[in-house]
Amino acid sequence: MAKSKSAYFCQSCGYESPKWLGKCPACSQWNTFVEEVIQKAPANVPDWKASGASSRIAKPSAIQDIAYSEEHRIQTSDGELNRVLGGGVVPGSLVLIGGEPGIGKSTLMLQLALNLPNLKILYVSGEESEHQIKMRAERLSTITGERDTYILTETSTQNIFKQIELLEPQAVIIDSIQTLHSAHIESTPGSVSQVRECTAELLKFAKETSTPVFLIGHITKDGTIAGPKILEHMVDTVLQFEGDRHHVYRILRAVKNRFGSASELGIYEMQGNGLREVSNPSEILLSQREEELSGITISAMLEGVRPMLIETQALVSTSAYGTPQRSATGFDTKRMNMLLAVLEKRCGFRLSVKDVFLNIAGGLRVEDPAVDLGIIAAIISSHEDIPVSSKICFAAEVGLSGEIRAVNRIEQRIAEAQKLGFEQIYISKYNQKGIDLRRFDIEIKSLTKIEEAFGFLFG
Repeated sequence: MAKSKSAYFCQSCGYESPKWLGKCPACSQWNTFVEEVIQKAPANVPDWKASGASSRIAKPSAIQDIAYSEEHRIQTSDGELNRVLGGGVVPGSLVLIGGEPGIGKSTLMLQLALNLPNLKILYVSGEESEHQIKMRAERLSTITGERDTYILTETSTQNIFKQIELLEPQAVIIDSIQTLHSAHIESTPGSVSQVRECTAELLKFAKETSTPVFLIGHITKDGTIAGPKILEHMVDTVLQFEGDRHHVYRILRAVKNRFGSASELGIYEMQGNGLREVSNPSEILLSQREEELSGITISAMLEGVRPMLIETQALVSTSAYGTPQRSATGFDTKRMNMLLAVLEKRCGFRLSVKDVFLNIAGGLRVEDPAVDLGIIAAIISSHEDIPVSSKICFAAEVGLSGEIRAVNRIEQRIAEAQKLGFEQIYISKYNQKGIDLRRFDIEIKSLTKIEEAFGFLFG
């Protein structure tokens, strides 16, 4: 039997040390080292066909001699997942999906397994029984590939690989990586060394067999994926499944993607029979109002390369206490304070004695500076109690001197506003360079100062 040894691992970043340290030299966190017993496997015991891999010796190749062919991607029936992955599932890729408990990670992956066309899928669960998974599968409305989906309730990687050799699946889903354990590591499942070892074995299997592997990962109270940071470095793609459990909409965001853009976004609606794709995100971000209300404007934003129209809501009221309140949901509070200072300094509005509350409808977190003009218009609309027409939208950044600055991809924003039936869009005058505005039917207002916008909106 191989000799066991113990080492100390940082629970934050996975740094290994032969002795206990108070402060991690890699991530500078204090009191994160935990002792774990490690038992190295004998050299003649392979993890995943290691004997075949060890006989191959890699040699350097000149870059001009390397033959490259376009990678064939597996197209799923989920258009939103295809978009976030960069055009489909890449064979041999390792995809990590993280999210809060109960957000719908297992539902998303089971729905993917049941609807992958003509593929044999192995769904490995270490958290639920076969009957629980079957009950969830029956709730899904479209079960087209059920006969090609196999369920395995197992946590040992050695037993999982034995079943994989017998079944030879074309895709593997692991739910979740924190429940797996390897016999080569004598520590509890979910520890740094176990997560790293199990992920390394699955990564080796995926690359050697060109089988895509999906890993479901837990997240900590800070919102980061549990386990060492090296876990995110080992996988090819990291997806974050976000949303509020008390709302029906979910957002699938690409945090890292070696095979496509890391700025893509997929939106789902959680229903009783599974997750429904939302192909037009503006339908959930714009409320249907029967009457015009003050403090509400529409802004054209970009999430990655995807244009969306979102509703910004502002409420300005007289402060009942000595210190005015400033609160923003879905928007940076510091940037909101900056915009309030611009309104007071450049336009003369007395907002320093007012409570200001800001909300981005739909539960999105907005970082695009193109919503600045829409937010300023919503604040003044609430302050003066004058509604802004629901047929007007905004797409411009506001500078500290009150100037209207240009934003990128303005043509996509204008086209999205025109498609959704808006009559006017307010943009920066400097966005007119190099684009033909005559091909748009929507009326385009070009501005240089925020005073011009107030003149058009409020007279």
